[in-house]
Amino acid sequence: MILTLSCDDRPGIVARVSALLFERGANILDAQQYNDQETGRFFMRVVFDPGVDAAAAWRAAFQPLAESYAGTWTLRGRRERRRVMILASQADHCLADLIWRWRQGELAMDITAVVSNHPASTFPHTDLQGIAFHHLAVTPETKADQEAQLLRLVEETGTELVVLARYMQVLSGDLAGALAGRCINIHHSFLPGFKGARPYHQAHGRGVKVIGATAHYVTADLDEGPIIEQDVERISHRDTPAALVRKGRDIERRVLARAVRWHVEDRVLLNGRKTVVFTD
Repeated sequence: MILTLSCDDRPGIVARVSALLFERGANILDAQQYNDQETGRFFMRVVFDPGVDAAAAWRAAFQPLAESYAGTWTLRGRRERRRVMILASQADHCLADLIWRWRQGELAMDITAVVSNHPASTFPHTDLQGIAFHHLAVTPETKADQEAQLLRLVEETGTELVVLARYMQVLSGDLAGALAGRCINIHHSFLPGFKGARPYHQAHGRGVKVIGATAHYVTADLDEGPIIEQDVERISHRDTPAALVRKGRDIERRVLARAVRWHVEDRVLLNGRKTVVFTD
């Protein structure tokens, strides 16, 4: 099982968690912890073999401990798969990459649906076979209704994580709030970066030396959510805008894939406007 815990820091947290696991016959397989000295918050992720006890028994055992620390905690079976919905617009490189990694068994998730504001014919090179596809067209006049449909779909499918895989629609504050902590976006720059359309062309025009991508949780403040992962690649004066687009796609794919994998493996804990990421 995987236990995560965040709470105000105080002496003895690790000892109490370890003692509880020992007393109930569990075996710790991996343990990571972090004390944020700026905020006084403590973060922990523990992977353990639960022995003979069922998940419900472990949750009942951990509840009093977590409550004693007024902590935020999760407990999940290691083989439980997260239910994930992927949203995309016209660019399909991130969508196709996530589906490929899912089919290869790299991502411990089940895809509940792919949703786009464009029809399925927009993605002729993406393998959507066996995946529910929903075309939810949107205009400024229908945005509220479209988002209501989207939220209903999230609820009806039991979706736990929504991934904006280059979904080029700005979520309203209401929808962003409803999906707080469970919606990841990939931003096509090393934030803060070039705003608006054709960011790689803007970067080329400014003669930048690195380009990058940022995966972050979505909040009502556009592109200001807690950052999960970032990466960059050096470029030179020889790179054309087309070369920057090609290299940028590669960065976006790997940054988003890492962020999604870390989320579904319970490696990301929110820390105010930041995150604590227990990488493997």
